[in-house]
Amino acid sequence: MRACVCVLLLVLCAAALAAKDEKDCEVCIKVLTTVADKAGSDVTDQDKTEKILKNYCKAAKGKENRFCYYIGGLPESAVYIVKDVTGPLSRHLPPEVACQRLKKKDKQVCELRFDEEIDLSTMDLDKQRVKTLRKILNEKFNDGCKGCVEKADFIRRIRELSKTDL
Repeated sequence: MRACVCVLLLVLCAAALAAKDEKDCEVCIKVLTTVADKAGSDVTDQDKTEKILKNYCKAAKGKENRFCYYIGGLPESAVYIVKDVTGPLSRHLPPEVACQRLKKKDKQVCELRFDEEIDLSTMDLDKQRVKTLRKILNEKFNDGCKGCVEKADFIRRIRELSKTDL
C-alpha cells in the first residue's frame, strides 16, 4: 500500500514539473514569430532569414534586444547561434519548437520574460516607490523627468503626461 502511494506521489510530482509554464520562452517565441512573419515565403532561405533577424535585432529594445544578444544577432554578442535559430525556421518548424531546441543550447534564451503591463488607471501612484515611478516614466512615456528630485515631482510628471496621452 505504501509503495503504491509513493509511486502515485512520484507520478504527480513528475506531472507538476512537466507542466508547461505559459511564459516559458515568451520572448524567444515572439521574436521568432515576428521574424518568420517578416520573412514570409522566403523563410526557407536561411541566409535571407538570418538577414531579417539581424535587421530586427538592430531595432530591438528591452527584452528582445537581450534575446538578440544571447543568440548573436548583435555585433557585440559573445556567441553566435543565429544558424541554430534560422535553421529550424527554414524547415517550417513552429517558433515554440525552435525555442525549445535553443533552450537545450542556452538556457538564458528561455529565461527571458516580458515585464507585466502597468495600468495607471488602477495604480495608486502615492504608494509606489520612486524606482517604480521612474520606470513608468521611462517605459510608458519615454521621459527621464529632468529636474525631478522628490517623489511628488515624479507623480506630478506622470499625471501630466497621462492626461496628454489620453
